Amino acid sequence: MPTEAKREAVAELRQQLERSHTLIVSEYRGLTVKEIAEIRRSLRKQDVTYRVVKNRLMRIAAADTIGQALDSLLVGPTAIAFGDDEGATAKAVIDAVRPYKQVRITGALLGQRSIDGDGVSRLAALPPRETVLAQLAGAFAAPLAMTAGLFDAPLRDVAGLVSALADQRAAA
Repeated sequence: MPTEAKREAVAELRQQLERSHTLIVSEYRGLTVKEIAEIRRSLRKQDVTYRVVKNRLMRIAAADTIGQALDSLLVGPTAIAFGDDEGATAKAVIDAVRPYKQVRITGALLGQRSIDGDGVSRLAALPPRETVLAQLAGAFAAPLAMTAGLFDAPLRDVAGLVSALADQRAAA
């Protein structure tokens, strides 16, 4: 029979799952409470919540939403980072756990899609969304600007010839 504390923990986890779009799962075996608190503190500055969870309670909380995708990641002592932006959350978690070699990122859940630990590392290496959008806009604008310059070139050349001819006649 579940206790009231477990019911509350499951309800909190459900609320956090509803608020978060990105979950990064890590195995924290070997960390002290102080080290986990340091990781939490560094992630909190970037609006990421790092929480040690009981696998069984997390499975119950996620059963009606993302249960199947999350089940394979819930093995061993588990801590989950909850965030909204995939790339920023991945980068923040990778940076926060880097000093602790015993922490192993087991995977992540991006919406309904599950990725492995290597995928999280590759996601963290991507530039921010705004940068990618700016690069994409620049890639679209560059050919247009070049085409406009090509269409403008003959008119500019004719204007230069007329100006040189006028200068030549004025000098003569």
